[in-house]
Amino acid sequence: MPSQRYRLAMLSIFAHRFDDAAAVNKNKTLQTIAILVVGIVGTVACSPSGLDETGSAQAGATVQQVPQFRAEGSWPKLPSQWVMAVVSSTWIDDQDHLWVLQRPSTLSDQEKPSAAPPVLEFDANGNFVQGWGGPGVGYEWPQTEHGIYIDPKSFVWIGGNGNEDQILKFTRAGEFVMQIGEGGAPKTNSDTANLWRPADMFVHASTNELFVADGYGNKRVIVFDADTGAFKRMWGAFGSVPADDPPLPGEPMGPDGASQFMPPVHAVKVSTDGLVYVADRGGRRVQIFTIDGKFVDQVFIGRECHAPDCGNGQTAAGLAFSPDPEQRYLYVANRSQAQIMVFDRKTLDFLDGFGSWGSGAGQFGTLHHLSVDSTGNLYTAEVTPLKPENRRVQKFSFTGFVALPSASRNR
Repeated sequence: MPSQRYRLAMLSIFAHRFDDAAAVNKNKTLQTIAILVVGIVGTVACSPSGLDETGSAQAGATVQQVPQFRAEGSWPKLPSQWVMAVVSSTWIDDQDHLWVLQRPSTLSDQEKPSAAPPVLEFDANGNFVQGWGGPGVGYEWPQTEHGIYIDPKSFVWIGGNGNEDQILKFTRAGEFVMQIGEGGAPKTNSDTANLWRPADMFVHASTNELFVADGYGNKRVIVFDADTGAFKRMWGAFGSVPADDPPLPGEPMGPDGASQFMPPVHAVKVSTDGLVYVADRGGRRVQIFTIDGKFVDQVFIGRECHAPDCGNGQTAAGLAFSPDPEQRYLYVANRSQAQIMVFDRKTLDFLDGFGSWGSGAGQFGTLHHLSVDSTGNLYTAEVTPLKPENRRVQKFSFTGFVALPSASRNR
């Protein structure tokens, strides 16, 4: 039986050493001398689950050019009476409006009276449209706001990574529609009615299904009907049954990585050709599945990154696709190496990367979720550990393409 082939894209960082504790306790500016080694390691034959070759799902001509971006820095601006808190997630809707989910509870006592609402909407020019969110009647607002997503029917989905957090569905005006899961429920991967610290969600329009990265507590992708919230199916890494056993300490042995997702399962996106992309942040990889949960392929993201010399040793945090009909490019937000990485989505070849640790335009601390608009511009969310925090959304304007292999690193 032919084995599944895994492409390993290794992002090497020269002199990439920093200490999170020092950054928090001493208010030191994290600095990185980042030199990308564009070393696409050859494919490695391996078969952890005895799966058949499914290369046809990844077939297609390789791209011949690489998108380039210009860092615009903090974007957009809030009304003057409000203060922005730590931004956990962004999403761009079908009107090219930017939606922001932020964490007012992270503000100081002095700033909290001026806190902006947790959900913010801005138009394509960065003008403020509306803000809403927080505790209300009939639902449990997240203890810690984490992910935001606007589905094809313009419903707004919110997830949280607090211990009792679930999934909420609202209209775009902030009217409550549905809650999936309840706080106080047992925390197991076998529970099909409840979640445990869900990080991200995405609605696949053709099947009207909600895919959830669940998450910081559980180790699975779980799928619900987007209208009723009824459970449909779930799976773990490599399409296996998700297990409650704690992950093994240290680096997983072998070329494939851990047999289960390594929490947090941090992001999930479904491509237009019906593939499910999952950011296994703790496993330092992106895994790809069919809609039904059959494993297709994986690519490692900064597998050489280890704590404490490389943040917390976790990488793949956010996912986005380029807006062209074929979605030729896959963008991955690399948390601990402070990079946006660009891949050929069909071949999973690593093409380019940009960013570094810090608070300047084009720097991150810490890169979290990622979204893209209809013209190809990127928008990022950042969380801790820099002090003071980067409480902002950054915009990276798409400036065109350069040909391979002469692409230089974006700055």
